Amino acid sequence: MRLALTSSLQCFTTERRSARRVSDARRHAGRLGVLGRLSALLGMLIGLAACGSTSVDDYQAREPAFEPEYFFNGALTAHGVVKDFSGTAIRHFSADIVGCWSDGVGTLDEDFVFDDGEQQKRIWTLTPKGDQTYIGTAGDVVGEGLARWQGNAMFLDYTLRIELEDGPIDVKIDDRMYRVSDNVVINESKMRKFGFGVGEILLTIIRHPDQAAACPSV
Repeated sequence: MRLALTSSLQCFTTERRSARRVSDARRHAGRLGVLGRLSALLGMLIGLAACGSTSVDDYQAREPAFEPEYFFNGALTAHGVVKDFSGTAIRHFSADIVGCWSDGVGTLDEDFVFDDGEQQKRIWTLTPKGDQTYIGTAGDVVGEGLARWQGNAMFLDYTLRIELEDGPIDVKIDDRMYRVSDNVVINESKMRKFGFGVGEILLTIIRHPDQAAACPSV
């Protein structure tokens, strides 16, 4: 995923340069007065969108209940695609996941394989904080992530540190997971840098209750 994000971020830099050129053109057009009215309308739409942003609480009545300790338990697999800032799918991957819980604390051991052969490993630790909330930590996560579930949804926000040739960068990740059946969760992840979207990950997580799974040593 790091290689995919690197490509996406490089494209994002080019896009920002283009955005500055577009901004200069708009300032000139604004002298005619038309752009001013359009900008005001756009501002109103952005304000309405902000007021209507989705919260995990909006899914409180949805079923089946997400219940992380039940779903993320045992053997799971994941299959997904990585998209760049333009929405183009640039990579796909699969993953084997083992979930284990002890005294309410969950461990998710994830092994990823990408279409170009790259392999990645991430081990999540989910520590309960009350009110169906968890603190999420992992080796390449900066500080602590925050996860909360209601109804059939679980939202996880965290900062991912990505190693690049010029040094590490931090990218904000907004994970939104929806349990659509007993054994299937749909996950969409939005990636942002400087407040701008730089990529997206779409994946399906499948639980395999009939498969044996050995808890990892962390």
